[in-house]
Amino acid sequence: MIRNYFKIAFRNLLKHKFISAINLFGLTVGLACCLLILTYILNEISFDKYNDKADRIYRVTRSWFGPSGDVSLNLGAVAPPFGPLLKNDFPDIEKVTRLLPDGTSTFKYEDKIFNENNGMYADENVFSFFNIKVLRGNPAKALLDPFSIMLTPDVAKKYFGNEDPINKVIGLDKQFQFKVTGIFEKLPSNSHWHADHLLSFSTLKDTAIYGERNLQTNFGNNSFYTYLLLPENYNTKSMEAQFPAFIDKVMPMDNNGKQKTSAGTALALQKLTDIHLNSHLDSELEQNGDMKRVYIFSVIALFILLIACINYMNLSTARSALRAREIGVRKVVGAQKRELIAQFLFESVLLTWVALILALVLARLAMPALDALSGQELSLSMLLKWQVLVPLTLVPFIVGILSGIYPALFMSSFKPIQVLKGLFKVGSANISFRKVLVVTQFSISIILIISTAIVFKQLKYMQQKNLGYNKNYMITMRSNPLLNDSFESFRNDLLQNPAIKEAARSSRIPSGRLLDSRDASAAVGDSMMPVTTTIKNLAVDADFIPAYGIKMAAGRNFSRAYTNDTGSFILNEASLASLGIKNPHDIIGRPFRYGNINGEVIGVMKDIHFESLHQKIVPLVLFHPAVPNYGRLSIKLTGQNISSSVAYIEQIWKKYLPEVPFQYTFLDENFGKLYEAELKQGTIFTVFAAIAIFIACLGLFGLSAFAITQRVKEIGIRKVLGASIGSIVALLSKDFLKLVLVAAIIAFPVAYYAMHQWLEDFAYRINIPWWVFIVAAILSAVIAFVTISFQATKAAISNPVKSLRSE
Repeated sequence: MIRNYFKIAFRNLLKHKFISAINLFGLTVGLACCLLILTYILNEISFDKYNDKADRIYRVTRSWFGPSGDVSLNLGAVAPPFGPLLKNDFPDIEKVTRLLPDGTSTFKYEDKIFNENNGMYADENVFSFFNIKVLRGNPAKALLDPFSIMLTPDVAKKYFGNEDPINKVIGLDKQFQFKVTGIFEKLPSNSHWHADHLLSFSTLKDTAIYGERNLQTNFGNNSFYTYLLLPENYNTKSMEAQFPAFIDKVMPMDNNGKQKTSAGTALALQKLTDIHLNSHLDSELEQNGDMKRVYIFSVIALFILLIACINYMNLSTARSALRAREIGVRKVVGAQKRELIAQFLFESVLLTWVALILALVLARLAMPALDALSGQELSLSMLLKWQVLVPLTLVPFIVGILSGIYPALFMSSFKPIQVLKGLFKVGSANISFRKVLVVTQFSISIILIISTAIVFKQLKYMQQKNLGYNKNYMITMRSNPLLNDSFESFRNDLLQNPAIKEAARSSRIPSGRLLDSRDASAAVGDSMMPVTTTIKNLAVDADFIPAYGIKMAAGRNFSRAYTNDTGSFILNEASLASLGIKNPHDIIGRPFRYGNINGEVIGVMKDIHFESLHQKIVPLVLFHPAVPNYGRLSIKLTGQNISSSVAYIEQIWKKYLPEVPFQYTFLDENFGKLYEAELKQGTIFTVFAAIAIFIACLGLFGLSAFAITQRVKEIGIRKVLGASIGSIVALLSKDFLKLVLVAAIIAFPVAYYAMHQWLEDFAYRINIPWWVFIVAAILSAVIAFVTISFQATKAAISNPVKSLRSE
C-alpha cells in the first residue's frame, strides 16, 4: 500500500507541476526561515550552558536605594571584600571566584607595543568554575603567583610569533612586568564574558595597583564580578534572606550610625544561565541579549510556518477541481474515504519531507547572511543535538498533517455521481473557510508591515533626536595618568591646529552610563537638607561644556579664572526638578554639598541625553575636581580635513606619550553601538516579514486561481455580452480586496498592542502614528491586487469560445 501511495503521489506531483512547484517552494522557504530562526533561538538560550557546573554557579549583584526607597543603581559587580566574606559566613558556598576587567593596558615586548582592551584579573580557581581549556601551563597554578599572565593563542602569536611564550616577560603600562604562565583557548561565543588575557588576581595586592587593604575593606569600588559555586538544587532564596543581616555585620552603618547599611544597599544572587537573556543591569561585562527578542522571533517563525501551511491548504483545494474526476473514479471502484484521506495526507507529508530537506540546504546557504545580520556565529550543527533532532524529524509529519488535513477531508468528501456527471460544485462552507485562511494570512502580513515600520521609525527617532549637545566630529579616547601634569601643554599644542576646536577631560563621556553618585544636601531656607533623590555625578574640566556645545540655563561654566571652582557645582534641569525648583536662577550662589565637598551652585545646564534613549534623563551634578584624575579625553574637530586632523592628534600624542599606542573612536560611532542590537533586530525583522508576505501572496495566488477556474464560463459569457477586460479584472479582484480590508480591521488592534509593548522599553519613544496603519492596509491591498490581477487578466483576455464550447 505504501508503494502505491508513493506511486500516486509522484504521478500527481508531476501531473500538476506548476501548483506542486509553488507548494514545494512555499513550504521550503517557510521551513528554511523557521530553521534559521530556530538556530538563532537555540544559540541565545545556550549561553553559558557549556560550563559543566552552569546550574550551580551564581553571580552576586548589588543594588542601592535612594532616599525615597527606589532602586537608584543595580550592578552586576560588587566590592572586592564580599567574595571572601560570603565564603566565610555561609558554609554552603563551596567556592568563590572573582573577575575584574583590566580596562585598557599598554603591553610591550621588545619593540612590539599594543593597547589591549579585553583582559581580566582572575582568581586562581577560575578554571574550576568555567570550562576554559588550558593549552599550555598548569591551570591549578598558572594564576597563583602575583604578576602572572595567561594569553590566548592569537595574543601570544602577536607578541612572540613562533617563539615559546611560556616564561616570557611582558611589560605593562611601562611600570610592571608580567610573566607568561600559560595559554588558554578563547572562550566560546555563547559565553557572557570573554578575555584575550588573564592576569593573576593576587597581583592586585600590590599597593601600586590596588592594595591588599583595599581588597579587604573597600566597599566603594563595585567593579568585581563575583561568582559562587553552590550545591546542586540549592535554595538560593534562603541565602538571600540572610543577606541584609550579613551586610549590617560586615559593613559600617550609614548616616553616622543612625541607619542600618542594609536599608541603603542589598545583595542578590543571579543564576549564571540567566545572565545573557534576563540581566540588564547598570553594569554588565558585555552587552546581553533579550528574552523579549527571543519571543518576537519565535512568533515570527510561527507566523511564517502558519502562512506556509495555509498556503498549502489553499493551493491544494485550488487543485481539487482538477482531481475531482480521479477521486470519483476511485470511489466507484471501491476506495474508502479513510483510504483517500490517508493518500492525501501521505502526499502532504511526503511533500513536507522533500521541503524540509531542501530547507536544510537553503538554510545552510543563507546562514552567512544571518550571521552578518545578527553579529553572531551561528551554525546548523546546533540542530544535530538529539533534543532538537528528534522533534525536528516529527516536523514533516506535524506540518504535513496540519496543512493536509483540510484538503484531505475536503477532497475525500466528493460525491462520485455528481463528479462523474460534471455536476460537481464547491460548497459555500468550503469557500468561506478558505476566505478565513486568506484573512488570517493577510492579518499576519499587515501586522508585520506595521511592526517593521514602527521599529524603523523608532530607530530613526533615536538617531535624529536632539541630544542637547553636538556629537559630530568628536574624537574620544581614554586619558592616561602620565598626561595629567602636562595636559595644558598637550591641549595648547592641539589647538595650534585650526581644524581642532577644543580638547576637554571628563570622568565619563556621553554614550556611556552614569553610575557614580554620592549623598547630596541642598540649602532650604537657612539650613542644609538631604536631597531625597539620587543625583549622579560627572567630573569635568572647564573645557567640557564648550567642547560639547552644552547650553546653560543659568549661571556660568567652570573657568580657569576662578581658583575656587573646585568647590563649585553645575546642576542639570532634572536636578532642579527633583529639588522642586522651577526657576534655575533661584539656585545660583546657593550652598550645596555633594559627598564630602562643600560648595555652591554656580550654574545650571540644559538637560542632555548623556545615556542612551533607553534611559531617562537623570539628575546630574558636574564638579571640577581638585586632583585632575580624569579617565576620558574628548577632542572636538571642525569637520574639515578629518584624516589630517587625526594624524596631527596622533603626532602630538606620541610627542607626550611615545610608548602609549594612539587609540581613538568617534563619538557618533559609540552612539551607533548603543542601538546596534535594535538595528540588527529591525533588519532581521524586515527580511523575515518580507518573506512571510511573499509566501502569503503565493497563497492568494492559489486561491485566486481556484476562484477564477470556477468562474471561467461566467467570464466567457460576460465577454460575449461586451464586458471589457478592465471590468472583468475589477470584478474578480473585488472579492479578494474585501478580504484584505477585513484582515486590516483585525490586524490594527493586534499590531498597536504589540508595538506599544515593544516601545515601553524606551524611555524616549515615538507616538505610534495613525497613518502607518493606513499605509500598511493600502500596501497590502496593492500587493494583493497585483497578485490577483495576474490571474484575472489572464482569464479576461482568454478566448470565450474555448470556455463556452461545452455549453
